[in-house]
Amino acid sequence: MVTIVVATATDPASINPATALLAMPGWLPGPSLFQDIKSFTNQNVRLLQHNKSIVEEDDLDRRWEEATGEVVDEVIFFSKHTAVSNRPALTVHPIGVPHLREGDVPPQGGRPGWAAPPDPRIGPWLRLLKKIAQSHNLVPEFEITLEGTHHGPVTTKPTMFLEIGSTDDYWKRQDAAQVIALLVWEGLGLGGGVAVGSWGRENDKKKVLLGIGGGHYAPRHMDIVIKEGVWVGHLLSGYSLPMEDPSQSKVNGNTDGIGGTWRESIKVAFEATKSAFPGGEVLAHLDHKSFKSWQKNAITAFLGKRNITIGKPNDFI
Repeated sequence: MVTIVVATATDPASINPATALLAMPGWLPGPSLFQDIKSFTNQNVRLLQHNKSIVEEDDLDRRWEEATGEVVDEVIFFSKHTAVSNRPALTVHPIGVPHLREGDVPPQGGRPGWAAPPDPRIGPWLRLLKKIAQSHNLVPEFEITLEGTHHGPVTTKPTMFLEIGSTDDYWKRQDAAQVIALLVWEGLGLGGGVAVGSWGRENDKKKVLLGIGGGHYAPRHMDIVIKEGVWVGHLLSGYSLPMEDPSQSKVNGNTDGIGGTWRESIKVAFEATKSAFPGGEVLAHLDHKSFKSWQKNAITAFLGKRNITIGKPNDFI
């Protein structure tokens, strides 16, 4: 089983962490299996470097398996982060566009109605990232945060993005690149320590948070995930839960008339999260204040129909 780490030379927030990681001991040139994609190997890690947008190269996990015969366990991407606020940030998040309909054109890669299995390391690595960033004096200048599930590229193995934001000056920061590289080095146990965030049989029946609602940076879900021992899957922000409210849907608690792709989005995110945490119990965690009452009632009813339990904060800790 190998871990694939992906970087693009077109993005300083992607190539700089890759360069910092490759400067650490043990790397060897790997096979040049695809046109314009370099590879490097270190123990069970394969670093791939290409020259396209980070969201453009679909199916790198499947393509690597077919070309090498090696089984891919997870995929980790380095990327820049953009934000209206321009706030410096180091972010971790799962990927997918489960709310888009067939025929929609995803603005940043992926496939409509798809979500990759979330890498189980997301929660543990968020906490490790905070520790490493603090030790390198990047906090409080940089915010350490989750992001909601969004964008591509298409993968089928557990996946996460590690991002540096939010402007050109910060994308090029070598100290931020070094922190992201150390996160991968320590998190994957490349330095000889124990890998962080490996989901295994010892976690059987552990609870996993599926975030529903709230803003892009998932503040209510973050409050829980930042605590030790919490596992997190997909995080569906409000924009990933499109709900159209015909007035009659408010009558007699009937939710069948509420249009939009919110049901499909929840279903896909739940199934993808379940597949990434075999034996785990996936519980929905709602950002209650982000919903109008008719939205909350509809989502609660839908979760009940699908036998998805709603968890309270203390259920995850």
